[in-house]
Amino acid sequence: MRNFRIAQRAALPTMAAVLGALFATPALADVTVSPKTAVQGSGDNLTFTVTNDGTQPLQTVRLTWPKDTPVAEVYPLSVDNWAPRIDIQKLATPLKQIHGATPVTEVAESITWLAMPGKALAPGKSAKLSIAIGPLPTLSSMKFTVYTTYPDGKAGPTMPASIALAPGVAGPNGTGHHPGNAAEDALFADVVADATRGPSIASMGGWVFGGLVLIGALFYFWRGRHRAEEDDEPDEEDRKQSESAEETKEPVAAGKWSLKG
Repeated sequence: MRNFRIAQRAALPTMAAVLGALFATPALADVTVSPKTAVQGSGDNLTFTVTNDGTQPLQTVRLTWPKDTPVAEVYPLSVDNWAPRIDIQKLATPLKQIHGATPVTEVAESITWLAMPGKALAPGKSAKLSIAIGPLPTLSSMKFTVYTTYPDGKAGPTMPASIALAPGVAGPNGTGHHPGNAAEDALFADVVADATRGPSIASMGGWVFGGLVLIGALFYFWRGRHRAEEDDEPDEEDRKQSESAEETKEPVAAGKWSLKG
């Protein structure tokens, strides 16, 4: 009898786990990350595919990673219908950037994408949200967490995601990379540059030049119109001659012209 009771008690956790699995609430969203593997110390572009498996639209998607695994450079890439926001954290120990620039003490803590009006992630739909990130930590993997909210502000599903990190060949700045992948490093550098720089001098110069051309065109249009109005108006000498001619004429009398002698 004692052994039977012990067996009963041992079976209770197993039964609870089975019942929990049977009656567990199905996931309301799902997330996958691509690529699934990256190189330690390198920069890469990661795409998080968020699928809404629930019955309500998702208004925001927030991507986080452990605070004890900060990364020097994390930037959201352009995605239609979503407006990104970067939350910043300050570091006590500076981190090297991927291309050997000045170490930074302020880095991204999380990235939040806000759906534009009328563009919330509808049930059954997916959104691909991408980031440029690097240098990746020298760990076997990097974990992420995706938080979501509904349009009413209430919390939506929370989903984990992770990528495997493989050792790479040390680069000139101590960063890792795949042999022969200089093109990928250059592409990452271009992405970071586009995300961090403001309007270029060339583009600003183009706008200034265009504005000056427009102002010049308006000035010449106004000047030409003003001259045309001046040409249409008779000058002082023409007006005097016209008045003198009118004074030399007299009304018709007795059926013939009478001119003033």
